[in-house]
Amino acid sequence: MPRLPGWLRLVLADDLAKQQRSISVAEFFEKNKHLLGFDSPTRGVITTIKEAVDNSLDACEEAQVLPDIFISIKKTGSDLFRIIVEDNGPGIVPKQVPFVFGKLLYGSRFHQIRQTRGQQGIGISAAVLYAQLTSGLPTIVISRTGAKEQAHRFEIQIKIETNEPDVLKEEAIDWDRIHGTRVQIEFKSTMAAKKKLLEYLKYTSVVNPHARFRVELDDEAFTFERVSQEVIQCPVAIQPHPHGIELGQLKRMVAASDQKLIDFLVEGFSRVGKKTAQEMCDRAGLKGTLKVQGLSVDQQKALLAAMQEVSVPAPPTTQCLSPIGEELIRRGLDKEFQMDFVSARTRPSSVFSGHPFVVEAAIGYGGKLPAEGNAIILRFANRVPLMYQQGACAITECITNVNWKSYNLSQQGLPMGPVLILVHVASTNVPFTSESKDAIASIPEIEKEIVLALQDLGRELKTFLSRRDRSKLAEDRARAVCAIIPEISAKVSEIVEKPLVDTTPIEGKLMRKLIAKKSTRDGKVVIELANYSGFEGEISAYDISADDAADAVPKADFVSEMDGQFTKVWKMTIPSKSTWQVTYSGKGGGIIEIRGIDDNKKMVVDLDV
Repeated sequence: MPRLPGWLRLVLADDLAKQQRSISVAEFFEKNKHLLGFDSPTRGVITTIKEAVDNSLDACEEAQVLPDIFISIKKTGSDLFRIIVEDNGPGIVPKQVPFVFGKLLYGSRFHQIRQTRGQQGIGISAAVLYAQLTSGLPTIVISRTGAKEQAHRFEIQIKIETNEPDVLKEEAIDWDRIHGTRVQIEFKSTMAAKKKLLEYLKYTSVVNPHARFRVELDDEAFTFERVSQEVIQCPVAIQPHPHGIELGQLKRMVAASDQKLIDFLVEGFSRVGKKTAQEMCDRAGLKGTLKVQGLSVDQQKALLAAMQEVSVPAPPTTQCLSPIGEELIRRGLDKEFQMDFVSARTRPSSVFSGHPFVVEAAIGYGGKLPAEGNAIILRFANRVPLMYQQGACAITECITNVNWKSYNLSQQGLPMGPVLILVHVASTNVPFTSESKDAIASIPEIEKEIVLALQDLGRELKTFLSRRDRSKLAEDRARAVCAIIPEISAKVSEIVEKPLVDTTPIEGKLMRKLIAKKSTRDGKVVIELANYSGFEGEISAYDISADDAADAVPKADFVSEMDGQFTKVWKMTIPSKSTWQVTYSGKGGGIIEIRGIDDNKKMVVDLDV
């Protein structure tokens, strides 16, 4: 191929130079919105609500108030949707509102080393950008910082070329909230995301048990209530750890400091005392009295190498992290999922690359979980659900790598059956695989903690399943005894022509338990308790069925109704070797439970099953 003449190459180079220009971050994300989770109209709804809710939860926690968050999604055109997210947080001062919503990479948390939901300052402003790209409509923001301050209303867009806010309108208005923020965003989308949206809010409610979410979805209303009245303590920022920084960050810190080297190390880094700082100086061949601003690049490299070599305790986690806690995880799951077994585990804090983190996990089994198919996997990072890219997440890989068959679960990659597995990673720097924050990267230290937590929970589940199987075997045996012995008695009475004998004492003596039997004959439901357990304290019989038991003898101590099911409760004390009975009109069925006595001292038998 012939070479171009020299003069033509110069012309082409000149033309190319004229076409080159700087690109603003807004312009970059306009063409690459999939990086932020706006790769489809359906997913755009989820991402927008997620970013707004994350901001609201963080703001409420910083203000030490229990979050009350209102979410509205309404169709305003053939393919246009209006999303409103309103909170009771501290509000945003008016001069900051345009930058928070109208400038990408603007925020207060990026340089802080503590657990937060949002960090990069991209999320909500990316939603503003997506709205103006699809609908051309500005985002409306109302904010109020206190009872003595007026609320301010803004109409905001983003100047794509400069990544600066474009305030179309600003005015002071009356607003019924004393403090808080309201965001209204309109863009083109579809409501195919309805199921996914409700899942996101349900899962968010599980790991934020202190928050209440009220949702209006077109003509339907949903409420996810809080189960804790305790305000979460907002994590406090800590200094960077010597093992978690790189040369570029060290250069910036050196340039901004006028301290002596030893003071710079002690005051600028986490867990570095004077003795440790002096050891770092000695290894780097530097005097502790040197001014850090005078360090050359080679000296900075030597200092960084020494900082990595010297043993330094792990950074503190009690201040900068906010794990959910085992009790609140269980309560959150109990609220949204009705399961027979739930257990949670919070692992001790650990560190990767100088970043502290805590892994929490929970496992649930049975109840209303689907009996077929793969287990339900709930993934969370800093109390935020990870709704997409499950297959690319280290959490999923860890779950797959656990041998669930050794814990009495079937497995085809993921465990199968009526199982729910929750994993939460709380860290000052969650290692996401992309800007959309959908999946956690494979970090060996994190994966190790996840696997250990899951194995611990697997052992608990195996114990539960083994006990359940033994209880089922004992219940089947008891049902057989309680069904066969009365028939034998009836046949014997018929043969010898003697009155029918009550066999309940024989059944109780055989099993040495409190026997609870429920049977239905000729439109009458009979619940009978025979006490051969030796226990003489108060017990409660719970009968849940479609029968209201209005004519029960004796009357129930408590009756409630929900969705056509009546819960009847009788409280009684049954002396040893005595019986108690209640009879009422009905069709039977449902569930009977006996509470107040240890499981190993009771046997419940439904003869209609």
